[in-house]
Amino acid sequence: MNENSCSFHNEKELRDGQVESVCATYPSPYDKDTGALRALRGIPISELKNRGVLRALTAEANGWEPAVVSAEVLRAREEWEAVDNIQTETGSQASADQPGQLISFSEALQHFQTVDLSSFKKRIQPTIRRTGLAALRHCLFGPPKLHQGLREERDLVLTIAQCGLDSQDPVHGRVLQTIYRKLTGSKFDCALHGDHWEDLGFQGANPATDLRGAGFLALLHLLYLVMDSKTLLMAQEIFRLSRHHIQQFPFCLMSVNITRIAIQALREECLSRECNRQQKVIPVVNSFYAATFLRLAHVWRTQQKTIADSGFVLKDLEVLAKKSPRRLLKTLEIYLAGVTKGQASLLGAQKGSGPQAPHSKDLTFTGVCDLPPHSSEGTWLI
Repeated sequence: MNENSCSFHNEKELRDGQVESVCATYPSPYDKDTGALRALRGIPISELKNRGVLRALTAEANGWEPAVVSAEVLRAREEWEAVDNIQTETGSQASADQPGQLISFSEALQHFQTVDLSSFKKRIQPTIRRTGLAALRHCLFGPPKLHQGLREERDLVLTIAQCGLDSQDPVHGRVLQTIYRKLTGSKFDCALHGDHWEDLGFQGANPATDLRGAGFLALLHLLYLVMDSKTLLMAQEIFRLSRHHIQQFPFCLMSVNITRIAIQALREECLSRECNRQQKVIPVVNSFYAATFLRLAHVWRTQQKTIADSGFVLKDLEVLAKKSPRRLLKTLEIYLAGVTKGQASLLGAQKGSGPQAPHSKDLTFTGVCDLPPHSSEGTWLI
């Protein structure tokens, strides 16, 4: 027997001895798998990942494959692949145990005061351009001009109305999440896109598509409405009215139209007298928005309006709001005082029982931008 042959037999005997030793400890491949899994069963997946154990279990080593692949091994492989493929979307899905922090109106406003909005500011037209008799009439009988020191604040309001919703901006996402959680009472965040936004009165799964003519200011107004304890009760009452089985309307879409009216009133200087009196613009615009929404809810409930009346109701509301803004603001003051005393209620004895209102995408809604302007005072463009 030559030297090579002896070497071959020695190696074979060594390998056979190792196999017998291993088999004595682990009778079969299946027992080896399950035994190891029993030891690892109580260890969290994240810990297995950190130690590299899970990858070792699911990888092929030196071409070896188990004779029997147990269900636990397959499940471990799937979990490992899921851990590797997790992608986070800003503000879209927070942990169920750790919902995102709510954002206040002042914090959201501060965000817009600190970011660069120069590209959006170029688009605004702060006031309505009037010519001929319209300009003369406005000069003689119209409201006073806004004080010079308040014009920068006015321009900020109109600039925010030019900004769209950016789902990649964490602040934008927090504003949406806050509106959703406050209106629904949910303790958890939701996806930034989905059918749940239709339940709140948007026309589709993406709220950004419904902000035409009002931009992010429409969302700031909703945020203002739900983050104050007094106006939150008002918002919740209007939201319940919007889900009435006969008088239902898309709540958020209606709110966007109220914001459009507020923008137009600001540009036509209908709010200048009140802004000059309070030496503020943003609080006046916010209160005017809330007061106009309150008036709409009152008319809607008491006059038994339905979605078919939406365009005409909004048009009449716009005329009244521009003509008598102080009257609307006084009504809001009285209502909020009643809320403080626990006496104010929009819905009264009216009950919202009955079949659930359809999604807003199933409703034919006419907003202020869908009707022709009633006068030559200006255009609907911001």
